[in-house]
Amino acid sequence: MTAPPEVWSIASVADAARARAAVDRLATDGGAPTLERVRFLTALTARLRHCLGAGGAWELRLHVRQSAPGQEGRLEVSLSPAGEGEPDPEDETPALTCPLPHQPARTGRRVAGSLPQALLRADEDTAAVLSLLDEQENLVRLHREELHHTNQGVLALHADLEAAARAQRELLEAERTARTAAERARRLLTFLGDASAAITSSLSYTAILRRLSDMLVPEYAAQLDVWLFDEEEYEDHDDERPHRVREHSAAAVAAARTGRPQHAAAHPGALPGVDDLPPSALSPERPLLAIPLVAQRLLGVLTLTAPGPRFDEDTSTMLVELARRVGVALDHAHRYQQSRNTAEALQRAQLTDLPTPPGLLLAARYLPATWGMNIGGDWYDAFLQPDGSLLAVIGDVTGHGLHAAVVMGQLRTALRAYAVENATPGEILTRLHRMLGHLQPELYATALIARFRPGEPKVVWASAGHPPAVVRAADGTVRVLEAKPGVMLGIPLPYVYTDQRAELPAGSSLVLYTDGLVERRGQGIDPGIARLGRALEALTTPELEQDLDAAADALLKPLLYDSERDDDVCLLLCHTVTPTARKRPRKSDRSPSDSEPPESRPARGSVKDTRREGGFRESL
Repeated sequence: MTAPPEVWSIASVADAARARAAVDRLATDGGAPTLERVRFLTALTARLRHCLGAGGAWELRLHVRQSAPGQEGRLEVSLSPAGEGEPDPEDETPALTCPLPHQPARTGRRVAGSLPQALLRADEDTAAVLSLLDEQENLVRLHREELHHTNQGVLALHADLEAAARAQRELLEAERTARTAAERARRLLTFLGDASAAITSSLSYTAILRRLSDMLVPEYAAQLDVWLFDEEEYEDHDDERPHRVREHSAAAVAAARTGRPQHAAAHPGALPGVDDLPPSALSPERPLLAIPLVAQRLLGVLTLTAPGPRFDEDTSTMLVELARRVGVALDHAHRYQQSRNTAEALQRAQLTDLPTPPGLLLAARYLPATWGMNIGGDWYDAFLQPDGSLLAVIGDVTGHGLHAAVVMGQLRTALRAYAVENATPGEILTRLHRMLGHLQPELYATALIARFRPGEPKVVWASAGHPPAVVRAADGTVRVLEAKPGVMLGIPLPYVYTDQRAELPAGSSLVLYTDGLVERRGQGIDPGIARLGRALEALTTPELEQDLDAAADALLKPLLYDSERDDDVCLLLCHTVTPTARKRPRKSDRSPSDSEPPESRPARGSVKDTRREGGFRESL
């Protein structure tokens, strides 16, 4: 419940003082806290001064707001010009309020006293405020002392934290340095492993040096020179041969003489295991690192020009180890090339020239593998029997290299010996099977023998596990002789090979080949035989009878143009003609203006070298 407001007229300073004194007594009687009461009276005094300064008559309305039991009431005071009534609640100058813990016993009119009494009470209020200020100053002083001690502790803690942070930074820097060194070592080891894999995956001297240059320049060397003492031994018959450096640095010469790595620069490099020399006249601005290439013997010297102002220790250690592996790879390439050349020479020596019987044209091709040691073992042969028949032979010995070439020669010689008795293809293969199983029990071979008799429009043949022959009829149709072949020669079980017969009238062609022509990794042999059939079907009878060598090249081209050969290839092309047909011109009868086919055409029965791995140019 709220009592009606009391209204005080304010027209002079005395009116204002009496009103303020009445309000003070009410607030005091209502038990208002001293600070709240002083703040309230101070604000009221300021408004009263404002009203007196504005002039005119003013009304002070005094409300005592009673509250519910257990709750505080409040004292509200508002000022407004006389005659305007209650002020608007939304007025910009709200009423002043003071909490009243309990209801005042008297109203404002009854509590109003003399001004001196009000002044004394004001002094009492001032004393109470000053007492509170003293208490607050004491508290502030205590807080300042605590703050000082706290600041001292904070400063000490800050110093400790700074020391700990400094130690942490040093540890982090040491860890970062160690991590950087470990990452650099890991990167160098990774590069060394990748480079070793790249150079050891090839058995070509030029490919090894080309890959070495691609890997080292420009990150690890601004320039790379390779000096091989026996360069002629490393030639691998590539069209693009390495450029031979004729002038070598003093560091390279010292490395060749001492067998130790040499570092030539204006300042010592202090590299582990490397001797220091004065700067080279060939590279006065940048350091040189000359490293011997050693396998079982000293092969040459690798000279590197620094990509920057110097070689660091870790990089030089890696380069020395890489040079050692390059030396081993070059030695392997040299030994491989020697074995390959020997096997190829033996293979070439055992391939025969083809006979020229009446009514039959022959053309043959032998292409060694373009990479790997898969040379030797594939062969062809064609010769006349005492009764005038011609035997065309194609074969493949398992394995490769020199040993396979030797076994191939033994089989070829034995086959010719057995054929002297006019034996049939099946009988010859049966004897070869027994011979190979007795003399070379760990080697096997495939072979196909075809016999042509003059005047007979058919061919008798037998196969020992060899890919089937392909026949082109005179009308251009192509078929595969798919009779079940016998077992491979040398398989440890008795076997008798049977003869097969196929019609082969004049104008027909028979193609014998080894698996290197038609077999591709991941594809098997059937797709290759189908490609061979399409290539044979594309030839015409006039093309076959006019130039069988060109026809043989035309068969090879679509089967070999898109891949490197990892196996030998043998092809024996037989074409029957009528006695009245014009014979093909011999190579010696051809005009000098006759152009060779895309694959340079060899003489009949000769070996054709088709290896190509590109060259490497050395630079100083």
